[in-house]
Amino acid sequence: MTLADAGGPTAAILRVEGPRILDGEAPVLLRGFGLGGWMNMENFITGYAGTETQHRKALRRVLGDEAYDSYFARFLSVFFTDADAAHVRSLGMNSVRIPFNYRHFEDDAEPFVLKEEGFALLDRAVDACARHGIYAILDLHAVPGAQNQHWHSDNPTQWAHFWSQRQFQDRVVHLWERIAERYRGNPWVAGYNPINEPGDAEGTTIGPFYRRLEAAIRAVDPEHILFLDGNRYSTQFDQLGDPLPNCVYTAHDYALPGFVDGGPYPGVSRGQYIDRDRVEETFLQRTAYMRETGTPIWVGEFGPVYTGDPARDEQRYQLLDDQLEIYARHDASWALWTYKDIGLQGAVSTDPNSEYMRRIAPVLEKKSRLGVDSWGSTDAGVRDVLEPLERLFETEFPDFAPFPWGARRWIHGHVRHVMLAEAMVGEYARAFAGVSAQEAESLADAFAFENSVRRERLERIISTPR
Repeated sequence: MTLADAGGPTAAILRVEGPRILDGEAPVLLRGFGLGGWMNMENFITGYAGTETQHRKALRRVLGDEAYDSYFARFLSVFFTDADAAHVRSLGMNSVRIPFNYRHFEDDAEPFVLKEEGFALLDRAVDACARHGIYAILDLHAVPGAQNQHWHSDNPTQWAHFWSQRQFQDRVVHLWERIAERYRGNPWVAGYNPINEPGDAEGTTIGPFYRRLEAAIRAVDPEHILFLDGNRYSTQFDQLGDPLPNCVYTAHDYALPGFVDGGPYPGVSRGQYIDRDRVEETFLQRTAYMRETGTPIWVGEFGPVYTGDPARDEQRYQLLDDQLEIYARHDASWALWTYKDIGLQGAVSTDPNSEYMRRIAPVLEKKSRLGVDSWGSTDAGVRDVLEPLERLFETEFPDFAPFPWGARRWIHGHVRHVMLAEAMVGEYARAFAGVSAQEAESLADAFAFENSVRRERLERIISTPR
């Protein structure tokens, strides 16, 4: 198959004109997946507890350098390949958002010294997408100092220090200058998504920093689109000022009935009645900035999680179908989260009978019982711990409302997703005690497309023409 046969661009770089993304003069709607869990690992996607850095350190201690290096070399090699890109294209998708952690490109001990290995990994994914007519959107998902308060920015605390430390910001500008230098002129790169889900608690730094970053990237690459997330995890845009040229502002649109503790759909979730009309109303609220400024709409993340209960999952599929219909009517591009995982949310998942899944099964059970993961678990098993703390704060600190989601989720963040998660980090690693380098490679092969299972109901929904 030639690139022209793939149906994508052969020369023109995508650009923004008013509310549309254009390939030359032809409008383009981007439809695809986020590639979570690969160059930016997440605990619910591959099964560990805590943050990627904690997970990697624990695995190195248990496996030793040789087996550790073998595992990650294979994991990074097989997680997204030509077979995956071909599958994405077969579903009618034309884009993949590629999240990455800055640690692939730079060590904290040597700031501003960039590593070729990170670029080689990114090249591999961009090239695989290009061979199958798929645009790549490059997404810096974890930055030095952490841009938000949660695990997916590789943050072991609930403090986002990126916004208060100039050196962290300087390093991100430097990295993006080099990325822009590498991919300028590449029509298969749809654009750059410079910071995922910012969490600037004061709200005073994000606007000026975006302007600084935009100017730095444009000085190197004046053509590619920038995909800019709003503050408060890509839901708040009033702090960004007027839109910058050739930029897409991206909303994240997770719906309450799609969370693991979500209620029936339609029905009540977290005290709110949610039906299709309410889902659309929320989408319109989250994309008001784009419509008011006449800029394109791109939903950079959305998608329900699945419980394994057929009746509940059918409601999740209905929610997904309704969201896609809403996006189509409003000419919104989208990237479904996420492409591949161990079974919670991905379109493609590891085989539950694989050796990898059998090894980590006790860890997954304990994480679920203690509600350790923020994404995909509930507090049901630790209510006896959390209820007294919640009552204490309601009584003693009734006005305490920390950014971004208030006191209750702040308490849960500290207890479940920081303290308990850190305590569990070693348990995942110990599941691999005694594994040789060759065995480690075999375990990583659980993430290869040919060894995976597909969520066919989801595939049918996203493939339906709208």
